Amino acid sequence: MPNAKPDGEHLKAGLGGAEFAGIGLQFALGILVFTAVGGWLDRRLGTTPWLLVLGVFFGAGGGFYSMYRKITAAQRRDAEARRVRSEARKGAPRT
Repeated sequence: MPNAKPDGEHLKAGLGGAEFAGIGLQFALGILVFTAVGGWLDRRLGTTPWLLVLGVFFGAGGGFYSMYRKITAAQRRDAEARRVRSEARKGAPRT
């Protein structure tokens, strides 16, 4: 088959638009959830605004950590896909 893709070509390479949107949404929701919990705890405990501020920082920190993990995983997938494509090209007969 002349148009057959080499093994590994089907591996997902990089981050797609939907994954970028998901990362951004997860980051924003993390900040919002932790901020809301911090504000609620501040009202209950009378510690305004300290737990709210901590919630913002914990939410942002968790969001950045999650982004880091997803982006590094995508880079690993991309590197693996490139390696497999490169090996397939080396093993393919030259015409």
